[in-house]
Amino acid sequence: MSDLASASTARLEPFLLMSKSAKGAAAAKLIQDATSANGVFVFAELLDLPNIQELANSPQHLSFYKLLELFSYKTYEDYVRDKDTYPALNAAQISKLKRLSLATYAMTRRILPYAKLQSALDLPSIRALEDVIIDAMYQDIIHGKLDQKQQHFQVEWVMGRDLAPGDLQGLLKGLQSWSNTTASLLTQLDTSIASVQSDQASHKATLDEHATLQQKALGEVIQAAKNAGGHSGSGPALRPRKGNSAGDFATGILGLHGSDDRMDIDEPGAGGPSGWGGRKKAAPDAGKNSSARKRNRF
Repeated sequence: MSDLASASTARLEPFLLMSKSAKGAAAAKLIQDATSANGVFVFAELLDLPNIQELANSPQHLSFYKLLELFSYKTYEDYVRDKDTYPALNAAQISKLKRLSLATYAMTRRILPYAKLQSALDLPSIRALEDVIIDAMYQDIIHGKLDQKQQHFQVEWVMGRDLAPGDLQGLLKGLQSWSNTTASLLTQLDTSIASVQSDQASHKATLDEHATLQQKALGEVIQAAKNAGGHSGSGPALRPRKGNSAGDFATGILGLHGSDDRMDIDEPGAGGPSGWGGRKKAAPDAGKNSSARKRNRF
């Protein structure tokens, strides 16, 4: 992008050399040629030359001096409004002035509505307007995006034009305002960053405190469990084994009395209370006595 100014200055160089010896009508003709030349978009150096400045004092050639001012920092609307002030423009000059006018509009707004551009540049249709914009983009005067749906041109970059007398102070004020706004934003950003860092530190401290309390509570629970296991009674606490099955748990209970101890379970019978008594085991000689009684009967 920055090569555009260098290229335009290089194309203006021949006119600058010729202007050193051109006066009067020759200087006026030089202005006509420079404003019609392809690729020449900046004219401040030519406008400042002494031989060109003399045209401002010549009623015969004043219109050509104003023509150079028009191409330096004015727009097509200025030309239409004061058309009698300038010499008649050829097609190349009109085409270039409309493209330079696009640059001026793009310097003040990021979004350029088609309707306003079409009116300002006196174009018969949207298609004609888009052709002018596309041609300006090819010539690196402006860059951006055509939005046919929204009917506007979105500016991404624009070349700089020459400053009109008195514009420098306004430019400096604009830069100062931008500088102040940037400094204010940076201050707010620093404050926001400091606040976020403070919140992060506070959150970390809270998490650390929570972790410490959690570890302390867990230690107290474990110690309480150990104390309960050591002083709860004559035997160890009953716990299911690792398998956590009913059989394992029962085996653990039986183990409290020794692996060889067995519980005698009375069988149902007449040896106890009705409905609850167990059946007594038969005496070892009960079978023999019964057989003897049977034999004696015969």
